[in-house]
Amino acid sequence: MGKFLIFGATGSIGSKLSEKLLNSGKEVHLIGRNEEELKSLSSKLNSNYTIFDIFSDNISDFIKDEFKDTDVSGVAYCIGSIDLKPLRVTKKEDFKKCFDINFFPIVEIIKGLQENLKKNKGSVVLFSTVAVQTGFTNHAIIASAKGAIEGLTKSLAAEFAPNIRVNCIAPSLTDSKMSQPILKNKLMSEGIAKSHPMKRIGKAEDVASMANFLLSEESLWVTGQIIGVDGGKSAIS
Repeated sequence: MGKFLIFGATGSIGSKLSEKLLNSGKEVHLIGRNEEELKSLSSKLNSNYTIFDIFSDNISDFIKDEFKDTDVSGVAYCIGSIDLKPLRVTKKEDFKKCFDINFFPIVEIIKGLQENLKKNKGSVVLFSTVAVQTGFTNHAIIASAKGAIEGLTKSLAAEFAPNIRVNCIAPSLTDSKMSQPILKNKLMSEGIAKSHPMKRIGKAEDVASMANFLLSEESLWVTGQIIGVDGGKSAIS
């Protein structure tokens, strides 16, 4: 079995997913742009890493060349942003920046790894948000970008079948580095928790567990799916 590439490996979900994969006997390659954090995580998990900036040019060629001698069995794109604004104060640049982080790099990464993944009957895991299928106020920017990811997931799953599986996880708000500006407000955090049928905020491990399953051979009959890991928020009123 080949390596599993975790983009955004130093994030809360990416690091937990890397740990789970390693614990199940998989070989993981950590990818991110913060060298200090990558070194620390690499030392902890005893895994190799690559410094990579999603805003760099020629992503597809870089990725293809970087892993040309590596068998790749799976890819998880754990990089994202939380962009919340009322529509009246948004600008075109807000949407473009959100797509530059959440969407466009995915296309280039998969283009660079397509033949590699095909050869190894690989799996791709992407991330959306509960806000795509369940409308929330002030989520126009991020829901638009993540909605594009859901469309990409289904299109690529059809295009790559039966050689590459492509699935997407749609979490609700998860306790992570990225969400701290929101969750540090105790009253807001408690209110968000109560809005979920499971009455708590999601944990990185909740999402990483599903990603681990989708990258494993236990999910060989699963592709083209948008899977909610959201404490029931999208399905139960």
